[in-house]
Amino acid sequence: MRETLRVLIADDHPLFLFAIAHSVNAREELELVGQARTGREAIEAALATRPDLAVLDVEMPDLGGLEVLQAITREGLATRVLFVSGSLDPAKSYDLIEAGAAGVLEKDAMPEQIGDALIRIARGETVLAPSVQAALMREVRDRRERTQTVLSPREAEVLKFLADGLSAPQIAAELHLSPSTIKTHLQRLYERLQVSDRAAAVAEGMRRGLIE
Repeated sequence: MRETLRVLIADDHPLFLFAIAHSVNAREELELVGQARTGREAIEAALATRPDLAVLDVEMPDLGGLEVLQAITREGLATRVLFVSGSLDPAKSYDLIEAGAAGVLEKDAMPEQIGDALIRIARGETVLAPSVQAALMREVRDRRERTQTVLSPREAEVLKFLADGLSAPQIAAELHLSPSTIKTHLQRLYERLQVSDRAAAVAEGMRRGLIE
């Protein structure tokens, strides 16, 4: 007889917890071995049951799903984790996958989709909802842009002065350069950041991590 896959589920919403439990119980390949309503309860249950699979909500009281996944990894458990969330921004999607999530679905997923996803991640696959894939790709592109943006030392100085609220003439005075030279540096800076004015340059510089 084939052994069943042992599953832990955690969600702070009773209705979603019930729905996920139903998804697990509906599959003969899966066995529900634990339920939790908070992040800390999820970690305790994972250590007690050492499940093959876990279904976690991203946002839970005390500790979020990402922290639970990190704890599971630190403890050396071989548990494969599927996240089911109401909504995810690109950065959070990226962080979950980077931390080792085996799958991410939205909470509007049908019960059979959750069951299928658990079977697939148990086989070593990664399962991502289409919206999560799109968000992940956006974040990858954004992070690549941030790491690839290299300013010259002078452009970095000009950007810092812009962030401090200085005007072009004031920047020229600070750097002992002519206003026309500062204007040239500003034009190059705007081109690198793909913006058209100083406010947008400051905002984009912050987004790309160029301004501390």
